[in-house]
Amino acid sequence: MSRTVLAIDIGSTKICAIIAEIDNDNSISITGAGVSKAQGLKKGSITNIELASRSIKSALNDAKRVSGSEVKTAIVSISGAYTKSLNSSGIVNIQNKEVSFKEIERVMQTSLYNANIPNEYEVLHALPYNFKVDDQDFIEDPLGMNASRLEVDTHIITTQKSNLNNLKKAVRGAGVEVENIVLTGYASSIATLNDDEKELGVALIDMGGNTSNIIIHSGNSLRYNDFLGVGSNHVTSDLSMALHTPLNIADSVKLNYGSLLTPSNDLIELPIIGDEYTTHEVSLEVVHNVVYARVEETLMILAQFIENSGLKDKIGAGVVLTGGFSQMEGIRELAVATFGSIPVRLAKPKEMYGLFDNLRSPEYSSAVGLVMYAASPYTQYEIDVNKRVRHSNEVFTEQSTINLTEEQDIPTPQLHNEKKVGMISIGLKKEKKSDEAGAFSKFWNWATQLF
Repeated sequence: MSRTVLAIDIGSTKICAIIAEIDNDNSISITGAGVSKAQGLKKGSITNIELASRSIKSALNDAKRVSGSEVKTAIVSISGAYTKSLNSSGIVNIQNKEVSFKEIERVMQTSLYNANIPNEYEVLHALPYNFKVDDQDFIEDPLGMNASRLEVDTHIITTQKSNLNNLKKAVRGAGVEVENIVLTGYASSIATLNDDEKELGVALIDMGGNTSNIIIHSGNSLRYNDFLGVGSNHVTSDLSMALHTPLNIADSVKLNYGSLLTPSNDLIELPIIGDEYTTHEVSLEVVHNVVYARVEETLMILAQFIENSGLKDKIGAGVVLTGGFSQMEGIRELAVATFGSIPVRLAKPKEMYGLFDNLRSPEYSSAVGLVMYAASPYTQYEIDVNKRVRHSNEVFTEQSTINLTEEQDIPTPQLHNEKKVGMISIGLKKEKKSDEAGAFSKFWNWATQLF
């Protein structure tokens, strides 16, 4: 039986809602999508809940109209702004000498307990990157192994509780409940990276309108994430100031003439700020210099992030650029020169059934990644924002969905009926057990009286 999921990517300049059907084999087919201009957001965080809700609702209504289906819960992206990351470790003894899923869950929860997380922060993701079994390092999957001790090193991503609550309020204002929340960079990595890149280690940079999110994937797990509040809109601002032209004109100049390749000496005629009837001529060389300076500075800061991560020697697959900003002509060549002897590739979201043409663009990587995250886990093990341990062998049957609902998603309105079914069945089992116990005690009393 297929299930319907709704993914809402809340970006710095646009909001994208995608509705998809996921079959039992986790194959995805997209049935609807809607995009709206982001309002009430600044540098990836919500600054006006009402405006943000309106933008989300607009994108959501478009997606529903195309899909023809009604969805009440959503998986939502959250920007790397105001996130903090830390590494932690946990250790547990294995009593029956064989590692079961319960022990893996216990060691991951121990690493979370040992982490020094401030009170005002909430865990987004806890991703194990190294399991140890009896001092044997770098175990890919300890499940079923013989051991007396299990250790784990975990990368934990946290965000401010207020940031998380504002996001939930904005989505709730659009008429849907938040089922799960995923870091934007993590979602983009799911949609763009292949298995070889994850294995060799790779830095993924999602370059958006006002923000750039960077994550480093190494050893099949997330090891580092950071955020830069600079995007393609800063190029527009720079052009507006340098050319003394309105922002909307500067934006069209960026889209039509913004190139990082060899500059041209041609002249273009532009209106002046405050007096749009008066025009002046500007050389395309000036446009090139302004764009080049901003993009080079942005890439240099991102290169410094990679340097500071301490993982530069572990990114054998190099750097992957995605997001709307990565579509600028010549950005790959400039990135190769800036990052120095590291391979760079430009990435689009992976192909899937029903993917609309406009969603094939790099700016929709995180939105497509959210849908893929909803279909199946993309790391071996993970603790998500609901404190639930996800694992790669998870099977999303109807029954497992009911179980998960009972454990985590109690506030979700449309699942109440399922929850009641679960409760009734548990009640019947208890009654059955108590009936059996009563019959046994009656038999025992009769036997003792006989003898």
